[in-house]
Amino acid sequence: MNLVVNGKNTDISDSMTVTELLAKEDVKMPQMVSVELNGQILKRSEFETTRLKDDDKVEFLYYMGGGTCL
Repeated sequence: MNLVVNGKNTDISDSMTVTELLAKEDVKMPQMVSVELNGQILKRSEFETTRLKDDDKVEFLYYMGGGTCL
């Protein structure tokens, strides 16, 4: 199957879940990532049960703190 993951074409095995994709893409801290699937943000509780389909568009959204020190 072919997906678009963070703007890049990616081949995956059939019936892969979002959790499995996070592992395949070597996401170091999946608990710190939100996942958008075809324009919709998934609940973390849906990662294990959501199966990806051919031509899905997936974005990993990373949150990080920031600021400046003076």
